[in-house]
Amino acid sequence: MMLPPDRLDRFARHIVLPEVGGAGQIALGEAHVVLVGCGGIGSPALQYLAAAGVGRLTLIDDDVIEASNLQRQTVFTPADIGRSKAHAAAEWVGRFDPALEACAVAGRIGGGVDAAQVLGGATVVLDGCDNFATRLLVSDTCVRLGVPLTTAAIGRFQGQVANFAGHLAGHSCYRCFVGDAFDAEDCDTCAADGVLGAMVGMVGAFAAMQAIRVILDGKTALGDPQWGKLHLLEGLVPSLRTMNIARDPECRGCSAGQ
Repeated sequence: MMLPPDRLDRFARHIVLPEVGGAGQIALGEAHVVLVGCGGIGSPALQYLAAAGVGRLTLIDDDVIEASNLQRQTVFTPADIGRSKAHAAAEWVGRFDPALEACAVAGRIGGGVDAAQVLGGATVVLDGCDNFATRLLVSDTCVRLGVPLTTAAIGRFQGQVANFAGHLAGHSCYRCFVGDAFDAEDCDTCAADGVLGAMVGMVGAFAAMQAIRVILDGKTALGDPQWGKLHLLEGLVPSLRTMNIARDPECRGCSAGQ
């Protein structure tokens, strides 16, 4: 595959990076990222995935835009209030880069949207949703389908980002990290705890970076997915530290039958 002149110009700053190059840019253009959640984490992640030239984006969210979202959900404007987040985000992609394919799914995985149907065939799934029940369903489905998972979360001034490949022998999954106790809708909410928009932007951009690592795995020097490494971003200090998440031999998400 050759990049046409207009794409060469648009992605020139990527292509001159030895860690990306033309081969990496082509891989990005051929990738399919499923984004679960188009809100605080999903918005900046989407912007940088689209800016990177990820060719196909499936955007899943069952929520509608409210005025309080605009403080951190950067693809939306006041004119979007009351609209579906998934559809508004897909329209943003179309305006930003008409060469990209964006499909909106205005629903919730496990709540009317079949997980296997929407996640199957993805190069990587980036999950930035706001409840554990959905996160664990997404993780278990990714393991079953053999799809890599980038997961990102935020609580006040702490962010968490990790890549998981629970479908690969010896590697952990997201359920290995949180266990089974959170198979419920019991996450803390931004409305109750508050959140700084710039902090959410940091986490979303970092998640996009980690998803790009997965896309480029085996293709360029940047392609180190860092499987099972949980990166903790502390916004108040600030600092970054990394934890290794080992596979749980009793995990019902990734260890059954292995």
